[in-house]
Amino acid sequence: MRRLIGSGWVEELVLRGDNRPEIINTVVEAARASGRRVRMISSTALTELPAVISRERWSLEEDTERATWVLTPPQRQRWQLAIKRLIDLGVAAALLVLLFPVLLVTAIAVKLTSDGPIFYRWRVLGENGRPFVGFKFRTMVRDADALKADLIHLNERSGPVFKIAQDPRVTPLGRWLRKYSVDELPQLWSVLAGDMSLVGPRPVFPSEYQEFQLWQMRKLSVKPGITCIWQLDGRQHVSDFSDWARLDLQYIDTWSLWNDLAILFRTPMAIIEGTGH
Repeated sequence: MRRLIGSGWVEELVLRGDNRPEIINTVVEAARASGRRVRMISSTALTELPAVISRERWSLEEDTERATWVLTPPQRQRWQLAIKRLIDLGVAAALLVLLFPVLLVTAIAVKLTSDGPIFYRWRVLGENGRPFVGFKFRTMVRDADALKADLIHLNERSGPVFKIAQDPRVTPLGRWLRKYSVDELPQLWSVLAGDMSLVGPRPVFPSEYQEFQLWQMRKLSVKPGITCIWQLDGRQHVSDFSDWARLDLQYIDTWSLWNDLAILFRTPMAIIEGTGH
């Protein structure tokens, strides 16, 4: 189940036919751990379903030949998601307009100070593992991805993520851009496009996601964001990826519009403090 869910874009786990109770229970537990739906398709009536837990629900979809039971994990209310999306659109659009001079100057500086493209094409996974391409200002040398294998032994994070404070691939300008998170600004376009939100767990690389434990995959059960609890409270202090994942799950489990607004209001101060690298 871990390999299946970690293989890519997976929104629900589907069981077809008359499965044994132990198989059904295994799939339901995996879906709960990863925050995915379960769909059970059977030609015969199901007399017993696994009991629901907090805010889960079973729903029945019937036709003339089969019955389909769907287990839906806890969901945010549609009106709340609509307001969250309106905030994303309004704030991202306003920031892109207000910060256009900064974006322009940064783009020129990146082009003039090192060889390579202005933007780094960020190929990552979003909600439920859906792949998308985001953009950051390039902060590393042109062949940075190819050089990563030679630096793995210097990784300062435990788990599937890679991070070193004094990464030799980072350019002098790139180090400053990272320090104050200026390289992240092009992600506002991903927010407008609907691939990201202003607030949410960070997107992940496919190679990292394949190594996640099942419970860590629930990070991707919601739309990823530019900022979240980890950026504010754990960026410099959390070296164990499991602790990072727990912060993201804390955000998911206690989510509210007020929490999102609080994180947004705290983010500028975290940027001014220059804790990025």
